[in-house]
Amino acid sequence: MPALNTSLPLAALMWFGMMAAMMLPVSVPWVRVLVSLSDGDGRVRSGAPPALVPRRWLWAHVRSGALFLAGYLSVWLLFSVAAAAVQLGVAGVVPLGRDTPVAGFFLVGAGLYQLSPVKAACLRHCRNPLTWFLTRWRDGPRGALGMGWGHGLYCLGCCWALMALALVLGVMNLLWMAVLAAVVCIENLAPCGPVAGRVAGVGLVVWGVVVWMG
Repeated sequence: MPALNTSLPLAALMWFGMMAAMMLPVSVPWVRVLVSLSDGDGRVRSGAPPALVPRRWLWAHVRSGALFLAGYLSVWLLFSVAAAAVQLGVAGVVPLGRDTPVAGFFLVGAGLYQLSPVKAACLRHCRNPLTWFLTRWRDGPRGALGMGWGHGLYCLGCCWALMALALVLGVMNLLWMAVLAAVVCIENLAPCGPVAGRVAGVGLVVWGVVVWMG
């Protein structure tokens, strides 16, 4: 956890570094679908890709993927700033840690959100990149950036409660961040993802109740 005398920019940078490391793996399928659908001008491709990929085609795909990721990560940057502000503001008033009553509140809250209809709707989006691109495609560089931002909002809706657990588990605790990242990856990529997410939700509720009782 950042020390209480840590500046907001530094704390936000620490949060953003961890959020990027955790969320970029689940964005890889989205970039792959984006590249497979786009032509050399950032529009939906109408035919098969060329047998020999020209330099212009390759650069257009790199640019589109980078802009999509920039829009996506900008959502998590804003989340990181907000989380760092909450952390620095609350830590001086209420103790934060895995065995505190506040931790129980966060654990139960995150577990209940895992079981909510909003979570389920956002997770359905995150598991279906092809549907999103075919129905929300926007041409050009600004379109790639905007699609990344739009997807990022859904991704935030899916994962914000799990990411907020870093407030009590420790944003620099690599073990717990690896566990959360694994849950996110299983939810988004594994065939049993939605079921695994609900199982994790029940586990978080039970854990939170145990912390309260202890």
